[in-house]
Amino acid sequence: MTLPIKPIKPKRISDQVFDQIRELIFKGKLKPGEKLMPERELAEAMSVSRTTIRDAIQRLAAMGMIVQKQGQGTFVKTYDGGTDDNPFAKAMRVQDASIEDLLEVRMGLECNAAALAAQRADSADLAAMEQSIEEMKHEIASGRLGTEADVSFHMAVAYGAKNPLQVIIMHNFHDYLSHGIRESLAFLYEDMANIEQIFHQHGRIVNAIKGRDPHKAYMEMKEHITFVLDCYKARSGE
Repeated sequence: MTLPIKPIKPKRISDQVFDQIRELIFKGKLKPGEKLMPERELAEAMSVSRTTIRDAIQRLAAMGMIVQKQGQGTFVKTYDGGTDDNPFAKAMRVQDASIEDLLEVRMGLECNAAALAAQRADSADLAAMEQSIEEMKHEIASGRLGTEADVSFHMAVAYGAKNPLQVIIMHNFHDYLSHGIRESLAFLYEDMANIEQIFHQHGRIVNAIKGRDPHKAYMEMKEHITFVLDCYKARSGE
């Protein structure tokens, strides 16, 4: 029997640097507008050459994930909702789509991610989910809305699905959702009753994923996003 086996190619160091910085951005550890360490410090921290760091930075810039400002440094790109840099922004305008449409799409993406995460997530993914819940509590306690930690939670679930396309789509989705239309959903975080609900919903999603129950994880995520959708409909008077 002939198996379709291919030689294993070693991963370039610059690819590993690229992957690590991209993951920090996707998981919300490096936040929009945040300045990256200088090349020299990154090179020392990662034990690689500055040329390797520069190559990874250039690729991230070409992807539109970071911005290099002359004389200031390198920053995680901030999406302001007013350009076509994010594919969801253009789609929303061209299709005259509503936030409700966007939330319905989110339902499909994230329920599927939760189900896959229940099958594939490792201990690091689970730790990231639980950490984001704690971060959200701290953000709320300090007077912030908690939206960034909320996004980090959903990105952690996406990472747990172990599907790179899922991660990229979810990043673009939440980038638009959390920055482009933040004001439209900010009311969710201003009502303590809503916040308590979100805490409990996130906790149940994590428990289902930890319990390796794809169906339960799917349904818990569905309940969570349905809650957000219902709140939005009630707010908009539908």
